[in-house]
Amino acid sequence: MNILIALIPALGWGLNPLLLSKIGGKPANQTLGTGIGAVIVGIIVQLIFQPTVSTTTFWLSALSGAFWVLGQIGQYTSYSRMGVSSTMPISTGLQLVGTSVIGVLMFGEWSGVTAKLVGFAAIIIMIVGVALTAVTDNSDSRAGLASGLMILVPTTIGYWIYSALPKAVSASGVAIFFPQMVGMCLAAVLYVLLSHHVVAFKQRTSWLNVFAGLIFGLSALAYIFSAKANGVATAFVITQLSVVISTLGGMLVLHETKSRRELRLTIIGLALIVVGSVMTAFL
Repeated sequence: MNILIALIPALGWGLNPLLLSKIGGKPANQTLGTGIGAVIVGIIVQLIFQPTVSTTTFWLSALSGAFWVLGQIGQYTSYSRMGVSSTMPISTGLQLVGTSVIGVLMFGEWSGVTAKLVGFAAIIIMIVGVALTAVTDNSDSRAGLASGLMILVPTTIGYWIYSALPKAVSASGVAIFFPQMVGMCLAAVLYVLLSHHVVAFKQRTSWLNVFAGLIFGLSALAYIFSAKANGVATAFVITQLSVVISTLGGMLVLHETKSRRELRLTIIGLALIVVGSVMTAFL
């Protein structure tokens, strides 16, 4: 049963990019829909569990959710420029590398020489994996890749801050869940307003993308319970199946094409990213 709970976020986060791409819409539609769906789950969780948090913890958690939106905007924009099967392994690898380095520098993780050596070896492995998934033989694909990376790389800082801020507060995952979802929804609305896509509030694709937000919220909630039941390391490792699902799904479901060489390097790169993440999870 515990493993089944652990598989929920892996499946949810892996299938979400495919659902978003199938529904379509601009990043504003996808971001707004995701934010609304996430806060709906957050409200339900708050009503059921009724956890209490301090004002400081609430706003830090909300800020964490807001920065998640920054990362998600970059990811959504990259889907249309370089495809899901290229975006997801690169995005995941960048997230893993960044959060690992922040954990070491700011929170004193990987204490001891051996842990640091293994940890930084894992980072190198993940970087190589990301590089392999980015290889493309087609000139048009290279242009799309370059365009997508220009958005994806700088916005990944949003994911890093989203992961780092909760470590600065002493509260359970369930307690910070609702404020994080509130932050996501508010930031999504702010993005729509600032990007002058107010029409997104009335467009059908925005409301269809609420389903993606519901899936994200339920997956995030399942991860909290999985970490409690299986341990953080095991729960985290299992979630890395999501990048395999989304990458292969991009090719099989969305019919994103890769040459035989690109496919071989992508599979090797995915394997290296997963291996690197497993190494960091048990340090």
